[in-house]
Amino acid sequence: MYLRPRFFFAFILLILLFLCSFQYVWLLSIAQTALLILVALVVTDAILLFLIRKPLEAKRILPSKLSLGDTQTVTIDLLNNTKLGLYVKVIDELPSQFQDRSFDISFSLSNQERKEINYSIRPTERGIHVFHHLNVFFATKFLGFLERKIKFEAKNTEVAVYPSLIQMKEWELKVINKYQIVQGERKLRKIGASYEFEQIKEYVRGDDYRHINWKSSARNNKLMLNMYEEEKSQAIYSIIDKGRSMKLPFNQLSLLDYSVNTTLALSNIILKKGDKAGVISFSNGVGTCIKADNKPGQINAILQSLYQEKEYDNESNYELLYQISKRIIRNRSMILLYTNFESIYSAKRILPLLRKINKEHLLLVIFFENSELIENMQEPAIDVQDIYYKTAAHKLVAEKSQIVYTLQQHGITTILTKAEDLTAKTIAKYLEMKSVGAI
Repeated sequence: MYLRPRFFFAFILLILLFLCSFQYVWLLSIAQTALLILVALVVTDAILLFLIRKPLEAKRILPSKLSLGDTQTVTIDLLNNTKLGLYVKVIDELPSQFQDRSFDISFSLSNQERKEINYSIRPTERGIHVFHHLNVFFATKFLGFLERKIKFEAKNTEVAVYPSLIQMKEWELKVINKYQIVQGERKLRKIGASYEFEQIKEYVRGDDYRHINWKSSARNNKLMLNMYEEEKSQAIYSIIDKGRSMKLPFNQLSLLDYSVNTTLALSNIILKKGDKAGVISFSNGVGTCIKADNKPGQINAILQSLYQEKEYDNESNYELLYQISKRIIRNRSMILLYTNFESIYSAKRILPLLRKINKEHLLLVIFFENSELIENMQEPAIDVQDIYYKTAAHKLVAEKSQIVYTLQQHGITTILTKAEDLTAKTIAKYLEMKSVGAI
């Protein structure tokens, strides 16, 4: 039981009344009567609060899984079992990962009213999150001098935070439908480059003359063309660098977290498009290693492996990456490498290895802009120290553009993106390269 502000206001007024009675003696009897009334009201309030054994029922409703980096809703269901109007304050003991020590929701409940209260959370770490007790403070509207606390025991409060399932479903709806949304792509039937025969059609200007069927042309007395089905079931590997360069945080998520979310969303689209999706992670050793496949349980296997990924403090071993590509990826495949370069020196140091991989596979290198650095550059300089910082920032940003130019100069496809635009740009690039038959 706790004293509320209303009690202290009444008590202060009572003290003032007693103080005034020293000057005006006739106020003493009024002050004494007011004291007796206040005591009676406080006792009555306590009886009303503790009269019913279970005045409130409360439970927390959680999603079965939480998505990394997405805002999700938690519901608290409350039922007032009394015939009194109540002021209610709820303090939920959130998981330690949220670092929220100021959680407080206040509202009122009418007599025997049930109410659902929603609040939002945004997980920024993968793993198990434990919700603890639900603390409910309540006071009567009629008197409101005292407040009672009930602690509701937590049940089924362990929730796993997975790579963004919400983002995966959103991009599936955007891409896998009749009218494609990503960069205006539409689902068009095109002549493929495989040897799987589809049909014979009449030749029109612009068709590949190498596919002319001369026997059929002779029979029909006009040029006829063989059409082949678009090649499918191509292997697409997402390779994630887990070194220290991927620990850089933006909007409370590390670059590794952004890469993990994008890999899950992209892998789902790859499988829906009929290709094979695989995932490999590395730092100074090999982490996840899922061979490209399109079997029914592939997306779940990718999800479970990405759930366990974490950054390392050491420098990544790119020689190991080349060995992985030789040993595990035996057929020509598309490789999407999620990494980060902070200097032209670090990019040039591993350029020979990237060129070797690009000769054997179709390599797409994806790395990140420092969006906070760019925002800082746009602010006006105030003093000499600011000028120094902005000069250094301009140099770092220019080096990023130079890295892109250097990689493209050696025939390596490159994406330089903000962390929050990673998924959109990566999926768009995959669809673009697939549509032109580059894969």
